[in-house]
Amino acid sequence: MKSFNALMGAAALLAGSAAIAQVQVDPNLPNYQQVSGVSGNLVSIGSDTLNNQMTLWTEGFRSFYPAVAIQIQGAGSGTAPPALVEGTAQFGPMSRPMRGTEIQSFEARYGYEPTPIRGAIDALGVFVHKDNPIECLSLQQVDAIFSSTRAGGADRAITTWGQAGLTGEWANRPIAKYGRNSASGTYGYFKDVALFGGDYASDVREQPGSSTVIQGVASDVNGIGYSGVGYATADVKAIAIRGQDGQCYLPTGENAASGDYPIVRFLYIYVNKDPNRPLDPTRAEFIRYVYSQEGQADVLRAGFFPVPKRVADIDLKLFGLAD
Repeated sequence: MKSFNALMGAAALLAGSAAIAQVQVDPNLPNYQQVSGVSGNLVSIGSDTLNNQMTLWTEGFRSFYPAVAIQIQGAGSGTAPPALVEGTAQFGPMSRPMRGTEIQSFEARYGYEPTPIRGAIDALGVFVHKDNPIECLSLQQVDAIFSSTRAGGADRAITTWGQAGLTGEWANRPIAKYGRNSASGTYGYFKDVALFGGDYASDVREQPGSSTVIQGVASDVNGIGYSGVGYATADVKAIAIRGQDGQCYLPTGENAASGDYPIVRFLYIYVNKDPNRPLDPTRAEFIRYVYSQEGQADVLRAGFFPVPKRVADIDLKLFGLAD
């Protein structure tokens, strides 16, 4: 799957993504067409970040197939691979790609690798309390706040808002850090990108879900945390991140598409797809729904960014579902 893995990088995300830049569903995606023979039960186990998204996709799918029952459990991306290996879930949503060891465990059981779809695009936001006057940070500053290793090159840890650039009454206020736990794909992705692969500081307050990170920051005027942009509320605000050109960029669709906002990722659903057998109709049609006008409209409703048709076409072909 080397060729597929190459497509999962930032270049594949950004190149030619007019639909993302305009934050609208790609008009070239088809409307979903109901078919016969779809029934049964499906279970989704995995990412907390994708909980709301999976719920919206499920509701939309069941508007066509009300007899299908779908259960959703979101305790973290790390719970998806074992659920797929054990066969307790048909879908494994993850906010990061599977690690090599996770793929190996699956392959040892089934003799082939799990197959992902890239159903949505997420800009991972860095959030502070709505009353915090900070507007922009560099990735090196974010690293110096959240990490113990400062692999981004900062010469000291940032522990007060004054060290981050604020003055007056904010200068001596301690920074309270909120993040995800290690079962989360968001935890791993933020570590890889914002911490330059370094280690988290011991005083980051680990939370079980994206919504609880936001709640923590919203209730703590000194707080800072990271989460998918779809979980933002009126009680927090996103900080702009300084790009390589020195300008500050908010986590918007335009800035994600241009590559100016650096903390951007695909959101995945992993599936057990035997390469020698077609998918059953229920799983196949759910995947088709995700890549329809209706399914990608659900992505916008969840606060994420829709994928362009070129990504949908590549992924549908992997499942033998291309027209």
